[in-house]
Formats: sequence, structure tokens, C-alpha cells
Amino acid sequence: MSIKKLLFFCLLLIGTNTAFAKDSPQREVKYLSGTDNKNTVTWDFFCTGGRNSGVWSTIQVPSHWEQQGFGSYNYGRDYVTYGKNFRFADEKGMYKHTFQVPKGWKNKEIYIVFEGSMTDTEVKINGKPAGPIHQGSFYRFKYNISDKLEIGKDNLLEVTVSKMSADPSVNSAERLADYWIFGGIFRPVYLEAQPKQHIDWTAVDAKADGSFSMNVYLKNPQAKHEVLAEILDASGKVVATTRKAFAQTDTLVNLKTQVANPLQWTSETPNLYSVRTSIVSGRKTVSQTTDKFGFRTIEIREGDGIYVNGTKIKMKGINRHVWWPETGRSVSREIDLMDVKLMKEMNMNAVRCAHYPPDKAFLEICDSLGLYVLDELAGWQNAYNTKVGAKLVKEMVIRDANHPSIILWSNGNEGGHNKELIDDYALYDHSNRPVIHAHHRPGNELNGIDCNHYEDYYSTKSILEGPNIYMPTEFLHSQDDGGGGTSLHDFWELHWNSKLGAGGFLWALVDEGIVRTDLDGYIDVNKVNAPDGVVGPYRQKEGSFWAIREVFSPVKINLKELPANFNGEIAVENRFHFTNLNQCTFQWELADYRKPGDRFTGHITKKKGTGAGPAIAPVAKGNLKLNLPADWKEHDLLLLSAYDPAKELIYTWSWNIRSNEAMLAGIVDLSDKSSVEVTETDSTITLKGGEVGISFNRKTGQIAQLTNTKSMGLFFGNGPVMVTGKATMANMKHYKEGDGHVVEVSYSGDMKYARWKMHGSGWLSLDYEYSLNGDYPFTGISFTYPENFVIGAKWLGKGPYRVWKNRLQGVTHNVWENYYNDTHTGSGPWNYPEFKGYFADVTWMEFNTVQGKFLVASKEKDLFVRRFDFYGLSGVKPHPELPVGNISFLDNIPALGTKLALNISANTHNLGPTGEANKVNSPIKRTLYFYFGLPKTDDAAPEQFSRPVKDELF
Repeated sequence: MSIKKLLFFCLLLIGTNTAFAKDSPQREVKYLSGTDNKNTVTWDFFCTGGRNSGVWSTIQVPSHWEQQGFGSYNYGRDYVTYGKNFRFADEKGMYKHTFQVPKGWKNKEIYIVFEGSMTDTEVKINGKPAGPIHQGSFYRFKYNISDKLEIGKDNLLEVTVSKMSADPSVNSAERLADYWIFGGIFRPVYLEAQPKQHIDWTAVDAKADGSFSMNVYLKNPQAKHEVLAEILDASGKVVATTRKAFAQTDTLVNLKTQVANPLQWTSETPNLYSVRTSIVSGRKTVSQTTDKFGFRTIEIREGDGIYVNGTKIKMKGINRHVWWPETGRSVSREIDLMDVKLMKEMNMNAVRCAHYPPDKAFLEICDSLGLYVLDELAGWQNAYNTKVGAKLVKEMVIRDANHPSIILWSNGNEGGHNKELIDDYALYDHSNRPVIHAHHRPGNELNGIDCNHYEDYYSTKSILEGPNIYMPTEFLHSQDDGGGGTSLHDFWELHWNSKLGAGGFLWALVDEGIVRTDLDGYIDVNKVNAPDGVVGPYRQKEGSFWAIREVFSPVKINLKELPANFNGEIAVENRFHFTNLNQCTFQWELADYRKPGDRFTGHITKKKGTGAGPAIAPVAKGNLKLNLPADWKEHDLLLLSAYDPAKELIYTWSWNIRSNEAMLAGIVDLSDKSSVEVTETDSTITLKGGEVGISFNRKTGQIAQLTNTKSMGLFFGNGPVMVTGKATMANMKHYKEGDGHVVEVSYSGDMKYARWKMHGSGWLSLDYEYSLNGDYPFTGISFTYPENFVIGAKWLGKGPYRVWKNRLQGVTHNVWENYYNDTHTGSGPWNYPEFKGYFADVTWMEFNTVQGKFLVASKEKDLFVRRFDFYGLSGVKPHPELPVGNISFLDNIPALGTKLALNISANTHNLGPTGEANKVNSPIKRTLYFYFGLPKTDDAAPEQFSRPVKDELF
């Protein structure tokens, strides 16, 4: 054997002996199941009902048995779907698993621990009950099984899990709910070994000023011993110690000390410390455990706000179900990390654990990356009874109390509040966090906080007048494409600028689509019940994701377009609570857009500069000065990116530098002096320039036919028609004008004229004017084209996501391209960005079809292009209503509601100012350019890979 192999073998033996050392003071663990949804262990299994029932087979643990091919699926609202007399499948899963106990554990206290099991769980060891049946799905529970084990022999674990509880209050709180209901051991199961005398658990109270207090709970305490606590910083350095002797009768020891100038924990500065707690006798350590914590102070100042470390904070939060499509609520640390990163990417600082405690890894990641957490006792519109609820509060708080990220306990959801449990939280939480009720009924305010759900904008304004702090734990319900980012800007500004506004929590993060093992892998969202996320089941990002990111940006920039006298100075508001903007980094870029004929999309960066932000204190305002070069106006695009102190991107803003007309130079060719051919019949007038021919119907004034000598004719036509208002053709004439020929249609009604001009190059210009006076969902003109002929589109404008009137955020100027998809937001195949929708600030858009290409360009800014038929919200009928035609060029587009706004009346004006109908009271004129084929353009700019981009500091 080589020396290297021998050394490795020795280290392996040392590691093995340490893991199960006979006299180790550390808690030791042996997993009986796997550790997460990907790393599982095979157990024997018998299901009593549904698929593959009635026979012993095997199952992977942890898991839900439905996802392993057993039993039957049910959604928590099936009692509505199938009637009040519907009985949930009374399935039970029976598990068997044989295991051995390490010999080094012979004189230790040995526990079996379940992190989560749905629902009633009966445990036997070697045929003997481990303890009383546990009721409640989402909670850690354990039994001392020391006297039931045989060291050195096989031991038999038998577990019977009932999908529905024998306690009606447990079913009402957990199972008859608006989410998927599963069965099985869905979190890990393990053995835990401790010395006979050991630390059972600890509860830390560490304040922002460095004061430290900890309750240490002891098992089997012995005389003449001490508890020692050592506080370590992130580098492992001991920064404080405290110790206290205890008597044999003491099961609780309180320790206090002080840390000078601690690094405080907030969502922006998630500084963590550790406390190493030991039972010692002389120089011997009998038992030892380590907990992470943070120094921070939480205050509810009634009639004022929520304070962390003496600073008022506002929640930029979202509700999060524990979810993965293949494995339901059985997840992994990687999934938890993904979700926290997604929330941080949206510039969120808070999360509500809906509607039950999450797995422990999620809280650890919130601690380390910085999210304020509402940890919630289950209770979906109905509460646990006091007998069961008291046990579950204890289990939840004992497990979670030391996480600094948890700043509030939520005692159930929407009426699922057992008020007899309110005082129980403080029994186990040494820091005595405030308790709230996440409710949707008046009168459930608690500790000065009103959390009422789904108030509209105007009732929110009323609530914010007091007397309570207002923090909706659910608002802007995100079914399909509604809610989430729609109208969020209005709501957020309301909360940010109100003394009593504490922010809130959007509903919700993830579309709960489950991969049905009984339906060949079909991803089921239970119709309108579960597609409530701003990301899909696999975290596919919807348009609202990006809008939320901009709205919640702690760097607030309101500049919509560059003013004529722009000198590089931009007004900035610092919406961090604890961070000065000089801790952030800003980068500007000057770029030129690619052209329609270019092979690639996007832009070419020409110059850029990077520097620290200005010294603007939290919640203050100031200016950011960009040191732009003298020739900056010669470029198309200005981009500005902000990075937080950890160098993570906060947001990128964009502004067009040049006008549409300037950017269309070299694309739209109106200079060709070739003659235009004119042909007339009794029913049509036809113009031909270059390769392109267009015929107009004499009766309607609309396009009758398109031809191209180099490609197929395009079935684009049936327009222009007004999408709102009346227009009846009054007259049609044609005449030569300069180097082209004009067909002019005049109308009676709201449309004044449509003036087509064919140029010798084959380019067509369309000048039109209409006049409206009133409130309208949309305004503009429309055409039609066969949707099934479309391959994709490429455009210069904001993107790549579609917009609504009340969700214009989250899109930036660039050249974008996407292929056709028929995605309906919130349902399969979750292919984003959606191809169909309203697209903003379009300069030009090229459609690629089976008949060839056609290009449309706008001389003026602020054009919306509607692409084909789509909806934002499904319901009795899709919402909102669409314009006529299926390709529209619009000056105004509609707002989108939420699920609850739709259920009430679909009145989006209840969602705030941007939800109002469009107010139009003046004539609107616009010029569009069309080319029905593949236009000739200037040679595309060469790729700039070899030329370094000049980088200039601010």
C-alpha cells in the first residue's frame, strides 16, 4: 500500500471514530432516511388505498408517496370541487426499515427525530411504541428510544403515517386548504445520540447593543457541573465568554454577557455569530452544542412602525410555499438557496413562510444571505385546537428560535388563529418576538399590526391613516399574469411614503405545478387554484419578476427619458434602510443598437465607466454624476447599472439617446427615386415600388393584398381599423407626391385620415390621425395576420417581456428577439418571455413568418405593439378584453387586474392610479413605416470582439 493510500485510510478511520466516538460530547447523527429529495434511502412500504396499494413494496424516503406512484392525489379544496360531502382518501402508509446503532452509542441517550411527516405519525421500535402518535405535518418531533434499542443487532423501525388526521382541527388547519395535500415522510429521519447529561436546546436573545442572554435547557443535570458559553465571530475568534454553575435540580440555566460593538444583523448586513455552549466539569467537556445567531433588536412601536436596531423598516416581501414539481414539499438545500437568491434578485428583503414552518435549511440561508422572515404556524382559515396547537407551537419555536432572520411569529392564516396560543410563543422564544395574525378579516389586529389581506389601493390609503401599522401579509394575488408586479409601483409608493406603512408580502413566489405520476408527468396546477407565482414551478421567471425587481430596487431612479439639457446628472433616492449609496458601485455604458439585418441581437458597447456611488444616507435623496465623454450624444443607448456592497446587480436602467427618426436612418429607405407603378380596377388601387406591391380595397380603404417579386405575398391586412372609436370610410383618393404615390383615405367619425405613401424603394409610410375624448382601455389601429404562420419577432424597444399599463417596469431598451410560443402565463409549458402581448416603446419590429419577413417602424416614440391573442387572467372570461385584429399599433394599452379584482368586478381602477382607464382628450397623430419583404439596409456593424471597450471612471 502506498504512503498516500495509507494516510487516507488512517484519516478515514479517525473520521469514522470521531463521528461515533464513545465519549464525544457532541450531538451525533445517523441518518435512517436520505438527507433531501435527491438523496433518498429505500424503505419497505405498504399503501392502504389508491394506486399500487394492498401489497408490500419499496419507497424512497424522504418523499410523498403520491410522487412515488402510490395512493391518490387531492387538492385541499377538493371538498369544494366535489361537494361538501366529499371524503378525502383515508390513505395510510406503512413503512419498515432495519437499522443498526453504532457501538459507541451504548451509554448515550438516543433519539429518533422526524423533521416532517404528513400527517398523524405512529412510530414503533422493535415492536414497541416510541411514544404518542404525533399530529401535525410540518414540525420536527422526536422520541427517546434508548430503552428500546439493541446495540450491535438489527433494529426494526415501523412507521404508520395517516394522510388525514384523527384530530379534526389538524385537518381543518392543514389539510382542507388552498394548496396540494400529500402524504408521507417528506423530510429526513435520523438517530441522534447525546451524552446522558446533555444540552437539550438553547434560546438566545442577542440585542443590537451587544447584550447577550441565553437560556440553556438541560437533560439529566448532575451536581458540580457548569454551563460555559463562548461567543465566536465569523472568523472563529472568541469575543466573549460566560459561565454558571448549576444544581442537580436545575433544568434551565440562564447566561448573560456583553459583546462590545458587535456587527449587527439586518437583511442588508447579515452578520452572524456563533455560541458554543458546553457542560463542563473541571477540564472535561461533558456535552457541547453550537448555534448561530445575530445581534439585532426588534421593536413594534405602536402607531409608528416596525424597527430593527432602532431603524424603521418596510417589508418588500413575498409568500413562499415549500415546493418542487417532482417532489412537492420535499426539497433540498439547493432549492432553498435558489429561492432565497430569487427573492434577493427581486430586491426583496422579506419572506413569509406560507402556511407552515419551512425546512430548517431555508431559515439558515435566510440568516446568512439576509431576509426578514415571518415564521408561521399552520392554520389555513381554521385553527388547531389548543391541545394540539400548544404542542406544535412548542415544536416550531424550539426548532427556530435562534434564527436572527425570524423577526415575527405568525399565529395562523386568515382566521386560522387560536388566540389561546398567543402567549405560548414567549414560553420558548427567549427574545420574545412579536406575534401577528395573518388575516383577511377586520378585528384580528395584534400587537399594533394590521395584516389585512387583499385590500385595494384606496382602502389601503384609508387603513394607512391609522391607528395601526399596516402590513398586508398577502396582497396583489399573482394568479396567471395578474398581481405581482401589476400596480405594485402604486402600492409600494403608498407604503413607502406613509408613516404607518410597513410594506407587505405579495402572493406568491411559485406556481405550484405538480408532476402527476398518474398522468404521465403532466404538470398540474389545479386550474386557477395554484398558478399563483411570479415564477413557474421550475422557477421560470415571469414578467412580474422583473417588474418587482425594478419597483423594489433600493436605488430609486425616476428619470423616464433623457432631457434635452442632460449633463450626466441623475436624481437618485436611497431606499436602503442601513446602507449608504457610497457603499454601492455604479456602471454606465454607451452603446449602439444592432440593425434588423444583423445576425445578432442586443447592442454593441462602445464606452463604459465604473465608480462608487455618491454619499447619500439611507432614505435620503441626492444626485449621481456620470462622467460621460463629450461625444456621448453620438450613441444610441445609455445604460446604468447599480451594484450593492456585495457586488450583486441591483438593477439596470436604460435610456435612448437619439430619436427614433435618427435611429431609423439606414433602416427605412425613403431616398430611392425609382418610379412607383399605379394600377386601378373597379375594386382596388394597387401601388408597386421596388419589389413590393400593395392593393387597397376601394370600399373599405383597407389593405386587400400584398405581393413581393422576391418572396411570397403576405396575408397581412384587414386594416387599418380603430381599436376604439368609430371610423366609416368617407372618401378615397390617390395622387403622385414627390418621388412616391399616395393613397389617402378619409373617414367620418373618430378617425380623420389614413395616408399611405409608396416609395420607390418599396417602403410604405402610413400617416394617420384620430381624435377621442374620454376614458378608454386602449387606443390605436389594428391589422390581422395568421398567427399560425408566425415564426418569431425581432424588435428595437423595451423587452424582452410584455407589459401592461400598470406594469411598465422591468423592461429595458435593446434589440430583442424571441421565437413564437403560445404560453399562457401560469400554465405549461412556462416558456418565458411570452411571445404574445403588449410590447413597449417600439422603434422597429421585424416579424419572421413562413411567408417571409415584414418590418414595421415608428417615427415617433411611445408606440406599443400588440402581438396576437392572449390574456392576463383566466376566469369566467379572459381578462382584459383585447382590441380587434391581432397585430395592433397602440398609443394606450389596458391595465391588468388580480385574481381577486377579477372575482369582484375586474375594475382595475381599484388598484390605483395606473389601473385607471386611459384618459384621452386630444388628437393623436403617428407615422408608421412598413416593408413587406426583406428590406435592404446599411451593412451591419462588424463585431467588436477585438476592440477593447474604453472604461472611464466616474
